[in-house]
Amino acid sequence: MSGLFVAFDGPGGAGKSTTVRLLRERLSEEGLPVVATTEPSHSALGRFTRAHTGDYRGLSLACLVAADRYHHLDTEIRPALAAEQLVLCDRYLASSLVLQAGIDGVPPEFVRALNTHVDLPDLNVIMTAPPDVLRERLTTRGSHGRFEDDPANTDREFVLYQEVLAMLEGIGVPTLVIDTDSDVGTTVSRLAATIQALWSHRHL
Repeated sequence: MSGLFVAFDGPGGAGKSTTVRLLRERLSEEGLPVVATTEPSHSALGRFTRAHTGDYRGLSLACLVAADRYHHLDTEIRPALAAEQLVLCDRYLASSLVLQAGIDGVPPEFVRALNTHVDLPDLNVIMTAPPDVLRERLTTRGSHGRFEDDPANTDREFVLYQEVLAMLEGIGVPTLVIDTDSDVGTTVSRLAATIQALWSHRHL
């Protein structure tokens, strides 16, 4: 597959969704065949999973998220990559390792086993900000679900993503940490330049 797969993960309030949306617009304007998607996906299974994170926990939620990921790969991500497109995915494997294993208490080896056959991204962007900034943003925009309801989870996520970084690098996933405690335009410009360089190298 000659497309490019970039995943975006990070604590709630880090600005992932806004950044992915603006980045898709920027890269599309510059002529790249870009597709933006998210997890849980927009499929029936993904919508069910997103709507019921308060009802399902632990092992059951981890299985739902992984099932949606495999369906997402089969129906959206892999076809787009095969069509030589650039895929930007808002949340992927790193989020499972933090939310299911770190926050929900699922054994990390179980989460890794569930995701044994997923495709690894060509680049994993970890978006973050100081915990006090993240909490302020969550207070302003409101919670998007159970994992953001507890203010204590912000500090836990901040630490857990630092730990997941080492794991991603250990399995050969190139990573980029972006501190979003700055103007979103600056963040988008930096990411656009990085992704364009990867795209150009892939299509020499």
